[in-house]
This record gives sequence, structure tokens and C-alpha cells, in this order.
Amino acid sequence: MQLLCNIFLLFFGKNRIHARFSQEEGAISRDFHYLCHIIQSTNVTECSAQSQTMYGKFQQHLQSELAAIREAGLYKNERLIEGPQQAEINVGGKTVLNFCANNYLGLSNHPRLIQAAKDAMDARGYGMSSVRFICGTQDMHKELEAAISRFFKTDDAILYAACFDANGGVFEPLLTAEDAIISDALNHASIIDGVRLCKAKRYRYANADMEDLERQLQAAQEQRFRIIVTDGVFSMDGNVAPIDKICDLAEKYDALVMVDESHSAGVVGATGRGVSEFFNTYGRVDIYTGTLGKAFGGAVGGFTTARQEIIDMLRQRSRPYLFSNSIPPSVVGAGIEMFKILDESNEIHDRLVENVEYFRTKMLAAGFDIKPTQSAICAVMLYDAKLSQDYAARLQDEGIYVTGFYYPVVPKGEARIRVQISAGHTREHLDRCIEAFVKVGKELGVLK
Repeated sequence: MQLLCNIFLLFFGKNRIHARFSQEEGAISRDFHYLCHIIQSTNVTECSAQSQTMYGKFQQHLQSELAAIREAGLYKNERLIEGPQQAEINVGGKTVLNFCANNYLGLSNHPRLIQAAKDAMDARGYGMSSVRFICGTQDMHKELEAAISRFFKTDDAILYAACFDANGGVFEPLLTAEDAIISDALNHASIIDGVRLCKAKRYRYANADMEDLERQLQAAQEQRFRIIVTDGVFSMDGNVAPIDKICDLAEKYDALVMVDESHSAGVVGATGRGVSEFFNTYGRVDIYTGTLGKAFGGAVGGFTTARQEIIDMLRQRSRPYLFSNSIPPSVVGAGIEMFKILDESNEIHDRLVENVEYFRTKMLAAGFDIKPTQSAICAVMLYDAKLSQDYAARLQDEGIYVTGFYYPVVPKGEARIRVQISAGHTREHLDRCIEAFVKVGKELGVLK
């Protein structure tokens, strides 16, 4: 307590106070000694006990919640990879084949991207230490944004730290309580959170159900502006949203269209340009969001690319853009190089398409139940939650790295193993994966 009084005196002592208020020195001195008396009479042990009691209650609450998560089999443990992200990875001292990464084009460890990242750091430094509009924009940021807009055939693009930020920062600056957002029921969590941050009226339609979408559009006719929001590819099933039909309904009911291309860009379409290339809906989709963290090299960073006025407004009012550090030069440099690779040749994308078709054909012939897809996500349906966990564990024993998904990640009774195919997989990798699936399937009674 005496130490606290001395600190108080150091900052507000009589000498300093006297210099400014000499006429009140006596009063200040009395007030100071009275304050010291109050501080010294305070029961610090009692305060500490109260603090411990408060955290004790909170600690018990957290422990109970964590125990419930473990009991439900939903506790998430980080599995450590010892080395770079690629088709063959080292886990626990063992080399396994990776079939659960979003590394669709196999670019995460591409030598040209690694060199481009190094070159960018040498030329432009490690980080930006600023938001974009103050002093965090280099010419290479604008170059990457231009490459993104060319890829999607839009007017302009804006970079974010992640696609989660892009989806979180797109609705609130553009829409108000007068407007309506009509969102697919299986949209990504980032879209759901972004919608929650916006005051627009919310409507939801069943996954890829155009009849339900039309009903929601009819219900939203009283709103000023309407926007339909959907994933391009849904991450659990691998199905592609019917963007052509969505655009038809948008035009019929005077609505905007937004697509999250995170799992479709680089994958869907004749050259991997996403859903608008796949359905030939260029000029009919108003907003695209996406990520650099999946097919486009697997690092960090997200983006929104759209019509000019939309991007201009996001630069003025999108909070994740305004209040987050700029993407570092290494990521920007690698991103620019990645688009150069995709512009030079369609070889990588064609290899991915061939791998997906080969895997699906062989797995269906073996007797597995696989959801229809035009993406790189193959959902091997098992339906039983425990079976999906046991199956994934046995596959890892066989050197195949996959993940089982079950409720609440997917609906009850819809448990599955999600297999993600990459252009980085060789035919030998695919054959080993199929052989392991068949072997474990017979052991667990999935196959006869």
C-alpha cells in the first residue's frame, strides 16, 4: 500500500501540484493523505478473493462446456504436419497421402510461388505495418487486384486479410434495413456472420432449391434492394450452385447476385475461372468473393471483385478493409505469380479435372456412394457418425489422410468422409487411396 501511495505521489505529489496550484497546496496535501488512508484501509486480500471467485465460476463454466464438446465427439485437435503442404506430407514421423487439403491446383509448394514470395520480400520488405488507405498500399497490391478482376472479368477488386473478412465486410456497407438478403441455407459461416452484421431483412432458402428461392424472392418484394447470396461450390457436398437459374430468378424479381468462389475458383469451368465460366453467366453476377488460401496457392488473403461502384463503396466503408493491416508483400508477390501460371497454360487445371474423374469413376465402380459433383470435393457417404470416425482413423493407418464429418457439421444421418482431389496427386496416389478405401470398406462392412 505504501508503494501505491509513493507512486501516486510521484505523479501527483506536492512539488508538481505546487508548481501549478501553489495557492491550494494545503488542500491538496490533505486530500492526498486522505486518499492514501483510503487505499491503505482497502482489503486487498478480499479484492483478490473476489477476482478469483469470478474467474473460478467462469473457469467451471468453460470446463463444463469443453467436457460436453469432448463427450459429443466434437473436440477439435490440431494435427501437426512436419514439412510443406503438398500431396505427400509427414505426420507423426510417417509419410501419408494428403486428401483433405484445399490445395486443389497443387500450388501450395510450387517453386515459382516460393521464389516470387522471396523476391517480393527482398524488394518490398516483410510487412506493411499499416492499413491500406494510410500507407499500406504498394503498387503490387494494385497489380494483384487487377489480376483478380481480369480473371473474373469484372471491373475491379479489393483485397482483404481473408475471405472471412471479405464476406464479413461486404453486406453492411452496401445494404440497410430497407433491403433484403436471400441466402442459401448451406452458405459458409463467413457469409452467415456477415449477414448478421447487416441490418437488412434476412431470408433463407433450402440448398440450391430454386422453387424455395423464388418463394423467398416473392416475399422480399417490399424491400428496396434484394441480393441473392450463394457459395459457388458447397464445401461439404461438393455440389455446384445452379448460378444460371439463380441469375434467371434474379432478373425476374429484380435482385442482385453474389457468389463466394472460395471452393470453385481455379476448379470449376473449362479453364477454372469459376461458376460464371461454367454457366456462362458473365455480366449477370454482380459480386464475387474468394480466397487466395485454397486453389490459388493456399496462403492467406481474400478478395471481393465486382462492379466498379461496389468496390469503390467497399473501399470507403468496409470495416475489415479499413481497419486491418495490408496483405504482406510476400503473399502479394506469390499471388501475382500464381495468376501468371494460370494464364500461361491450362495444364494444371486439366490435370485436376482428370484426377477427379478418375477417382470418382473408380470409387463408384467399387460400390461407394458418392455425391454428384463437378468440383474437386468428393463426399463418400457413410451416414453413420461413428463409422465415419472409425473409417477415417483406419484410413490414416493405411497412410491416407482424410477427415470424417458428421452432425452438427452436416445434417444428422448424413455422415461422410470428404475427399479433396488435387492436381498435385499422381495416378499412383489416387490408386493407393482407392485401394485403401476398398480395404477398409470391406473390414468395416461398408463393402461386401
